[in-house]
Amino acid sequence: MKILIRNGRVIDPATNRDEICDVAIAAGRIVSIGATPAGFAPSKTIDAKGCIVAPGLVDLAARLREPGHEHEGMLESEMAAAVAGGVTSLVCPPDTEPVLDEPGLVEMLKFRSEKLHQARVFPLGALTRNLQGETLTEMAELTEAGCVGFSQADVPLASTQVMQRALQYASTHGYAVWLRPQELYLGSGVAASGALATRLGLSGIPVAAETIALHTIFELMKATGARVHLCRISSAAGVDLVRQAKDQGLPVTCDASINSLHLTDVDIGYFDSRMRLSPPLRQQRDRDALREALADGTIDALVSDHTPVDEDEKTLPFAEAEPGATGLELLLSLSLKWGQESGVGLTRSLAVLTSEPARVLGGALGTLHASVGRLVEGGIADVCVFDPQAEWTVTDEALRSQGKHTPFSGYALPGRVRCTVAAGQLAFEARAVQPA
Repeated sequence: MKILIRNGRVIDPATNRDEICDVAIAAGRIVSIGATPAGFAPSKTIDAKGCIVAPGLVDLAARLREPGHEHEGMLESEMAAAVAGGVTSLVCPPDTEPVLDEPGLVEMLKFRSEKLHQARVFPLGALTRNLQGETLTEMAELTEAGCVGFSQADVPLASTQVMQRALQYASTHGYAVWLRPQELYLGSGVAASGALATRLGLSGIPVAAETIALHTIFELMKATGARVHLCRISSAAGVDLVRQAKDQGLPVTCDASINSLHLTDVDIGYFDSRMRLSPPLRQQRDRDALREALADGTIDALVSDHTPVDEDEKTLPFAEAEPGATGLELLLSLSLKWGQESGVGLTRSLAVLTSEPARVLGGALGTLHASVGRLVEGGIADVCVFDPQAEWTVTDEALRSQGKHTPFSGYALPGRVRCTVAAGQLAFEARAVQPA
């Protein structure tokens, strides 16, 4: 399929490109950025005047709910939600049912997702068998099957010895370990420790649950030389520790969730179960620290933390509700909102969704390394075209995800995706691509 995207403002943070020009696509790749080649005859022309033409977004945390949780999300619905949100590459955690600890399960997930011809899926393999924290998985076999790293998802590792062995093995073979920093015994509450949790009578999760885990991870990184990606940092104290670790030269990267970037524990209100999230919403000082750290590069990437939850599991008393929220279709808009409020500019707002998460994945992308999260001639054509001036309201009807629960329900958000090109194919198109 030949596609010509005309008159758009092309922004590619990876190359500092920011200009109004055309993008020509053929045979799944970007033929040119700038002047259209002579004789190029597109089968589809998109007038992107007034719109931003950006690399397809890269989301480092999105649960697709297959296999095992089809009542909360089907692969078809969640992949459709991804491309509707401009996401063309996503990383899924291994906490499916069964857990992604066998090569066959990883291969089946990749096969199913590739047949849909929408977003590209990069699975994380389980760090330990069945995420039980006892026996390491066969990381080499899982890597051959397509895993880009290894994770415990949201299941803390109780044994420091097991974590040390995992990091030693991963370091030896050049694998990345993705860890959510939370201490097992302090992290079993339902809300962030503080005045609000006390007033509501909710069991609290102190900041120490994050910082103790971070201290342990960093000490083991020093001992093993392993490369670690920290998933969903949530506190100001955690940010400070990550900043120190980076200053010391440790090979660490980290991300933050759209929920923690915009909300605080006050938003729980009167036990609003839509705010039942993991990690929990913390205080304003924590949220402000996350926003600053994302701006200065201490936090590398912004993630949707997409976790669709079934109606029956969410409409329960706060402490009993399943944590999680839909986020794939909100990722771009909430990054733009942060960019506007923080004054960091459009390039940085896009970098934390494109070039920076691609850098986190690094060599695990293989032959895709030079294409994912960027716009380059000859590279694979993953493109997101959106209108930065258009506003939309978050409603059940506006979401393609099977999960409709989000803390941002009813919000008016900036930035509307007009079309998404994934590997050269038009994966999503709004009813019309109109000039702003």
